[in-house]
Amino acid sequence: MGGSGWVSTSLPYLTPWGPGRGDAWAAEAAAQGRRGGQRIVHAGETPAPAEIAALLGVPEGDPVVVRRRLILLDDEPSELTDTYYPVEIAGGTRLAGMAKIPGGALTLLAELGHVGVLVREDVTAGMPDEEERRALGTAAGEPVLRLVRLTLDRDDRPIQVDRMVMPALRQRLRYQIRIG
Repeated sequence: MGGSGWVSTSLPYLTPWGPGRGDAWAAEAAAQGRRGGQRIVHAGETPAPAEIAALLGVPEGDPVVVRRRLILLDDEPSELTDTYYPVEIAGGTRLAGMAKIPGGALTLLAELGHVGVLVREDVTAGMPDEEERRALGTAAGEPVLRLVRLTLDRDDRPIQVDRMVMPALRQRLRYQIRIG
């Protein structure tokens, strides 16, 4: 991994930040002397793709709310992130809109009474499709990492699914687990 590599941890993205604070990505990048930003490219209701429907426990094709973002590091594409919510949680809220959410989406979810207590992440590697390759600026033949994160509330109800695509050669995922 060259000088443009990035070490990513999940923990800053799992708890609400509180109103009035910036977003976790910008803060994490700034702590490493870099600039983190994001561009919301779409927000609103969409038919649930099969994988998302299964994770959220809704029938495939039923409406869900999605926020699609291009994540930037030093103004360069770093990640594509689609975040899905059950429509009964996010429909008609700022989660379904294009504006940035003060304190981030997790803060708004908490304000709406939905707090995640269990997270499951699955990471796979593969080749990007042409749209992903263009958006991320990867070379032909360069693989990507795909991370799917499911967040459940205290009643084991799914409240959020994140589907991320990252250039594999510019990423290192770090998991730190304390036992006992």
